[in-house]
Amino acid sequence: MEIFFIRALQLILALSILVLIHEFGHFLFARVFNVRVDKFYLFFDWKFSLFKWKPKNSDTEYGVGWIPLGGYCKIAGMIDESMDTEQMKQPAQPWEYRSKPAWQRLLIIVGGVLFNLILAFFIYSMVLFTWGDYYTDLQKMENGLAFNQTAKEIGFKDGDILMKIDGEEKHKLYLDKVRSANILRDICDAKEVTVKRDGEEVSIAIPDTLGLLNMNRPTIFMQERILACIDSVETGSPAATAGIAKGDKIVSIDGKSVDSWNDLKRIMGELKQENKNTFSLQVERDTIMSLTAKVDSTFILGITPVFNNYPEIHNEYGFFESFPAGVSFGINVLQGYVSDFQYVFSSEGAKSVGMFGSIGSLFPAQWDWHEFWLMTAFLSIILAFMNILPIPALDGGHALFLIVEMITGKQPSDKFMERAQMIGMLLILGLFVLATYNDLAKFVF
Repeated sequence: MEIFFIRALQLILALSILVLIHEFGHFLFARVFNVRVDKFYLFFDWKFSLFKWKPKNSDTEYGVGWIPLGGYCKIAGMIDESMDTEQMKQPAQPWEYRSKPAWQRLLIIVGGVLFNLILAFFIYSMVLFTWGDYYTDLQKMENGLAFNQTAKEIGFKDGDILMKIDGEEKHKLYLDKVRSANILRDICDAKEVTVKRDGEEVSIAIPDTLGLLNMNRPTIFMQERILACIDSVETGSPAATAGIAKGDKIVSIDGKSVDSWNDLKRIMGELKQENKNTFSLQVERDTIMSLTAKVDSTFILGITPVFNNYPEIHNEYGFFESFPAGVSFGINVLQGYVSDFQYVFSSEGAKSVGMFGSIGSLFPAQWDWHEFWLMTAFLSIILAFMNILPIPALDGGHALFLIVEMITGKQPSDKFMERAQMIGMLLILGLFVLATYNDLAKFVF
């Protein structure tokens, strides 16, 4: 329960920052072009608000709603999610959105997306300035990598050392969650990957469908391979009771071969699902020994492996140096997300769409400012991209109609915009229902 609240708090804080910055982008451009903003709200205030304030001599009401699903900036003379059609029936006023030139309206619309991108680039820059970045040299990971079933089906084997992707040497395996995914994305987009296996280089052909195959799999495609050699045994633990000792190497559990610590965790997870708390295991000491272990409901043996302790390479960035590096960081993340988005339109991809449960699970179980800011920047990239999609009711839909207007010189009628807004809201509602169902399927069913 503690982990749930830590992740929920991080999610609420991150979304609050992103929504405020996004809506401020709309607000700022509206005020630059002398367009009146009636409301500026964090969260939605259907029926009532938790807090509201209207400064003296101001046309804008500021507030906090009670429905934490986003926020909004109600711009006068614009058909938006408020569906305020009564205002649109009145004669257009010079301080309304609809009275402004198309290019000004376009900047007001894309202001939110622009500010989300700027925020992401700024966060990445400050993360690099504050913490730098850490990575391990892939080619010096002597125990290689451990792979999931999808990877093994296309030719990878546990212990492979990653050398090249499409002929280009690879060295950096970043230790943060965001950029550690980049190497997998490179593999999915590649034609061929070269690994070192038993001292020789082996080429593995990568199918075009790898990105799709790897979606919605319960295990990570690849991770650092840690041998199942025991460094310590907790006193009084199930492992100690079974007779496991420091220096032992576990070779099988419940008759299933154990090559690494990664295998051990996977098999223990399977035993937990089967609720099988008594099982046999074999350890290598001077000879192979057969033991029996019994665990409680936690299914924790009480052992610690000998970690690899590969050297971590740390890059530091000066203040001004961090900005181009942060922008490059953000552009790479955006390109990767756009590349992954193609899979959403497949049956497997649709299952990956998630709501607050899925998003919240991306945050660390313990409060970590480094990971929090990286994830906030990542979500800011996602929010920018999703909002610029040419779907009615989203910023991208409004922008598309404005571009058409600028080309043709004809402004869509209010009736057309009302219908487009309604269709877009229904599409978004459908996506919301799908995402919520997927969350329930993952975390409840």
